[in-house]
Amino acid sequence: METPMVLVVLVVLAVMGSGLADNKYTTKYDNVDLDEILNSNRLLTFYVDCLLGKTNRCSPDAKELKANLPDALLSECSKCSEKQKAGAEKVINFLIEKKPELWRQLEAKFDPQGTYHAKYRSRLTTARP
Repeated sequence: METPMVLVVLVVLAVMGSGLADNKYTTKYDNVDLDEILNSNRLLTFYVDCLLGKTNRCSPDAKELKANLPDALLSECSKCSEKQKAGAEKVINFLIEKKPELWRQLEAKFDPQGTYHAKYRSRLTTARP
């Protein structure tokens, strides 16, 4: 299952923030090293656990992502910067290919009806039925 905007979800794994300027998410976290997060089971689990509400220990960027994720999904990431959109696609594809169990958990939380899955399926570079 894939739902790109759900990982607008990890889009940002740290990419979105709370402050809005010109009706956009903050770019404060745009330089977070997504590769470092994705390639560290410890870091990736930390972010996913925060997003899933499994822990109250969340970094500031993870808290902001968690707070903004529902809006980003609903608005098709209209407030995201281009860098945030690219980061979202990278994270989504990584999770679908390499961490499908984490992806399923995120999808169950943020897209239980499959609404975003159907809506964003064509945007994935990793095609799966």
